[in-house]
Amino acid sequence: MKRRTLIVPAILTVCGLTAGVIWARGTQVKCAQTKQTAVQTEFLIAAAGRVEPSSEDIKLENSDYRAQVESAAAEVQQKEAELRKVINGARAQERREALSTVEEARAVMNNARSEMERRQKLFAAGVISREEADRYAKEYQVAKARYDEMSQHHALVAADAREEDRAMAGANLQLAKARLDEARAVLEKTCIRAPIDGTVLRKHHRAGESVSNSSTSPDPIFTMGDKRALRVRVDVDEADVSKLTLGQAAYVTADAYGTRRFPGHVVRIGQELGRKNVRTDEPTERVDTKILETLVELDNGIDLPVGLRVNAFIVQETSQQATLNPAR
Repeated sequence: MKRRTLIVPAILTVCGLTAGVIWARGTQVKCAQTKQTAVQTEFLIAAAGRVEPSSEDIKLENSDYRAQVESAAAEVQQKEAELRKVINGARAQERREALSTVEEARAVMNNARSEMERRQKLFAAGVISREEADRYAKEYQVAKARYDEMSQHHALVAADAREEDRAMAGANLQLAKARLDEARAVLEKTCIRAPIDGTVLRKHHRAGESVSNSSTSPDPIFTMGDKRALRVRVDVDEADVSKLTLGQAAYVTADAYGTRRFPGHVVRIGQELGRKNVRTDEPTERVDTKILETLVELDNGIDLPVGLRVNAFIVQETSQQATLNPAR
């Protein structure tokens, strides 16, 4: 009787322990399921993204161009001087010099004429030969030609500029000014000016290197952006595009920052599906799926490296933004 009495409490004890273990396990399973459900319902969309400045990326030695400007400027000065010379005519000294040359040539001509006339009289009297008389006549003709030449030169120096000479000099000056403007415009293109207030993110060239840029082969000098506000370019899978709305709360995580969450919200939704922009480098990643490019603007004060690959999560309602863990 005592033996049966001992067996019954033992059986009851074992049954109680078994029931407790089963209840505990059931509770753990329910908790795990509850946590999993909470995690699953915390966000609607998960996608890969990349950090960029809010302004997006804004994508030399120029001594030879400066020399071209200086050369063109010197040519302009030269043409201006030529125009003034045409308008003002010869200087007073040049005019006096031309006049004195005319007077000298006149004196030589008069002397040669006197000698010629005297030799002609002597020839008529039979004192000298015809050859000598002809020689003095030729000397007179040479002196007279010299006088005519000097007279024409003096008239040219003393005369006012012709209208066609002024027009030609003015046209040459305008052409030189146009070349100067062209050289300055080319030089201006070698001056690098930042289009925004931002941070230089990358330097693509060194001083002295040539830069060749075109619409088909861009060759940027610097990459810069405004890091005061950051955003994430997210590749949303085409299967999730119907869940997107502007203003949705979102957050991003990165392997380098562990479990930290960086909150933000959706500010732009693309209008056309396209290829992936961000690759996760996972072996199982599909690259043939279409995505809708979406921009998530991060909250002010968040500082992340530009170009960092992140995981983006877009939550169900904007009210859930308050429940996200802020970055610390």
